[in-house]
Amino acid sequence: MAIVLGPNQYGKAETRLVRVRRDGDLHELTDINVSVALAGDLADTHLTGDNAKVLPTDTQKNTAYAFAREFGVDQIEEYGLRLARHFVDSVPSIQGARVSIEEYGWRRLGPHSFARSGEGVRTAAVTYDGASAWVVSGVTELVLLNSTDSEFHGFIRDRYTTLAETGDRILATAVTAQWRHAEATGDWGPSYAEARDALVRAFVRTYSLSLQQTLHAMGRAVLNGRPELVEVRLTLPNRHHFLVDLEPFGLENPGEIYMAADRPYGLIEGTVLRDGAPPPGMAWSLGRSS
Repeated sequence: MAIVLGPNQYGKAETRLVRVRRDGDLHELTDINVSVALAGDLADTHLTGDNAKVLPTDTQKNTAYAFAREFGVDQIEEYGLRLARHFVDSVPSIQGARVSIEEYGWRRLGPHSFARSGEGVRTAAVTYDGASAWVVSGVTELVLLNSTDSEFHGFIRDRYTTLAETGDRILATAVTAQWRHAEATGDWGPSYAEARDALVRAFVRTYSLSLQQTLHAMGRAVLNGRPELVEVRLTLPNRHHFLVDLEPFGLENPGEIYMAADRPYGLIEGTVLRDGAPPPGMAWSLGRSS
């Protein structure tokens, strides 16, 4: 039975890049983390160690820095598209590139002073195969909590079930959301801001009977508000809060003191898709999907 080389890719992961624009007294700060993955005619380097078709990962890192200086980093989607197209169009052996970017928010304190914001990390993933490009935007580490308006009951019970049903609980999560654009063009900044706001509004306004129900409401709100988006993928860990028993200390606990448990946790994942959405192609990975 023959042994063959399967799908493969390589690249430079997590290039940290901070850009300070010094146009006058009011400075502007951009803080990003860039990861590049390349695929193509790379069998020789795996099978024989011949690197003639390999663009060094150090070169990929240097390109990320140089492009930030030459072209700027206004919107991470546009910056990612520029990098991905460069790697595929300028290197004959590379037939696919994926650029994933995290952007960390900073809140202005003064003309040249900033504090790291805690309102989630903006993300973008751009894939390009020499002919077509796909863009997925998103947010991660978006921590949300409702102190009421959440229930959980009517679930399956068996001999191992100890969880009590509840008509009032804390619902907390750290949202990771990604949304696919129908086209590789767009007004990236407003699109991101409004999609993120739609997620938050839906979380706030949904009277939740399950975190799954909340997930669907959040994804639906994004698609209803942004016609250029066709698919939303969400990952919602259920950050459990357990009411502490204070009776041993002679104290009542009328829904006031909780233990926040970091693990184990329920992990809710789902996709909300616009009916008739175009196929994702390589939007989610360098490997083409249906």
